[in-house]
Amino acid sequence: MKNNTMNTLIGAAQDESPVDLLVRNVRLVNVLSGEIHDAHIAVKDGIVVGFEEYEALHVVEGNGRHCIPGLIDGHIHIESTLLSPARFAAAAAPHGTAAVMCDPHEIANVMGAEGIEYMLHASAGLPLSVYVMMPSCVPATHMETAGATLRAEDVQDFLSRYPDRMPGLAEMMNYPGVLFRDDEVMAKLEAAASHVIDGHAPLLRGKALNAYVLGGPASDHETSDADEAREKLRKGMHLMIREGGSQEHNLEELVTVLNEFNTQNVSFVSDDKVVNDLMESGHMDDILRKAMAAGIPPVRAVQMASINTARYFRLHRRGAVAPGYRADFVLLDDLQTMRISECYLGGRNVKEIDFTGHSAAFSANTVHVAGLNTDSLHVAAGNGNLRVIGIVPGQVITHALELPPTLREGAAVADPSRDLAKLAVFERHKGTGNVGLGFTAGLGLHKGALAGTVSHDSHNLIVAGMDDADMITAAEEVQCIGGGLAVACDGRVLASLPLPIAGLMSDAPVEDVLAGLRGVNEALATLGYKLSSPFAALAFLSLAVIPSLKLTDKGLVDVHKFEIVPLWTA
Repeated sequence: MKNNTMNTLIGAAQDESPVDLLVRNVRLVNVLSGEIHDAHIAVKDGIVVGFEEYEALHVVEGNGRHCIPGLIDGHIHIESTLLSPARFAAAAAPHGTAAVMCDPHEIANVMGAEGIEYMLHASAGLPLSVYVMMPSCVPATHMETAGATLRAEDVQDFLSRYPDRMPGLAEMMNYPGVLFRDDEVMAKLEAAASHVIDGHAPLLRGKALNAYVLGGPASDHETSDADEAREKLRKGMHLMIREGGSQEHNLEELVTVLNEFNTQNVSFVSDDKVVNDLMESGHMDDILRKAMAAGIPPVRAVQMASINTARYFRLHRRGAVAPGYRADFVLLDDLQTMRISECYLGGRNVKEIDFTGHSAAFSANTVHVAGLNTDSLHVAAGNGNLRVIGIVPGQVITHALELPPTLREGAAVADPSRDLAKLAVFERHKGTGNVGLGFTAGLGLHKGALAGTVSHDSHNLIVAGMDDADMITAAEEVQCIGGGLAVACDGRVLASLPLPIAGLMSDAPVEDVLAGLRGVNEALATLGYKLSSPFAALAFLSLAVIPSLKLTDKGLVDVHKFEIVPLWTA
């Protein structure tokens, strides 16, 4: 903060000049003292200067409403919302979100450094602060084809050029690389050693967890079991409780380990939040609503969505309402249910902020697929059973099933009567013609197919269906629209949603993207699809860093073995 700004604030705090805004008579949820007390909120130049009565240019009557700090999401992939950064900010701000820690490894897997630069440029200067963590694993594994590769020198370059925007290294998903001391992984950890290093360690326990923590990763948002959470807290990790979209619900299980002492090392995160979830349920406000309903005391819950996150990421004077802190706060009509009345970012009412001027141009075509034909989907009959990806509703982990095939004319085929769909992943970055084939159980499709370029983490073109021709029709539509989502049945496209920004996001108005997503979801519902967020479920079937069985363009991946395995068991 410059001296002249500091002088102005010090003077305003002593009544030497009117403050810009005074919110009178609120019940402040004070995350610093751990209490709820009466206060006025005085703001000058976007900074809180005091809790007392001040002469003000603008006065808002709090009328006893609760006031909480602006909320901070400690781990989110903005790309997963399907919205550009500015459109996301406009949608999230009315839900009390003041800042997010964004990991842009989705667009980085498509475009590399150029994609990270786009996210930094597109989010620069937004009233909702977007901090960008440096992607650590691009590609996520050696068992898939990404659009780019990021190395340790890239980590060093970005962290040195953007010290105020990039707090550190994003989730180190390659935990085997840490344990086996892979040269490139160790070089990235060294490059980020003086920064925050986020972890990603699903089901990692015991001595392996010890080794991982010693390598540098200090947090984990992949914990899904109470005992696992307890061990990670005991070993000094910052536990990020994830409660995101339809596939990521860990709060109910993990709140059982929380007590009045350990919550200072716990934050809430959303990770992947699709636009329909964001608009219909909310963002961090929705997580707080669920947390308090689960029995977490309000002050403690709010701390886990504000000051705890700010301190973990070393954000200066963010995450609380107090003199010297940025004036991000939320007025609530009801604290327990998080019924929001007004939101302020930097002392400005969100209702009066125009987010539309922050859009960034994007024109690159990122969909390059070769070999889109039914021949590429042929699975010749083999020996033994099929290895099948078993979907776990509400989770990103899957079961590794072994099921007898349904055969027709010497080929393994999808079987609606068994809820057994064919799955394909086409490489879409370099036109190599790679295609991985498999089967998945649990989609609930009766017929037709769905396809999309949102498929973690390399974001190749993923297709699932009950009919090969429909799978190709859906895939061709996705290619035609420059990336996005599509549903097809009986040889025709039922609905599609263009995502022209790297095949992941759209800069169209939020209402238009939401309407498009509802259209494809409604089309899927007519085909029998039973999961609550269809494309979110599909997108994680290729995520080869989370157990147990996944599919990439190079084949079927046994995540526990960290290797590609045959489709047939014998």
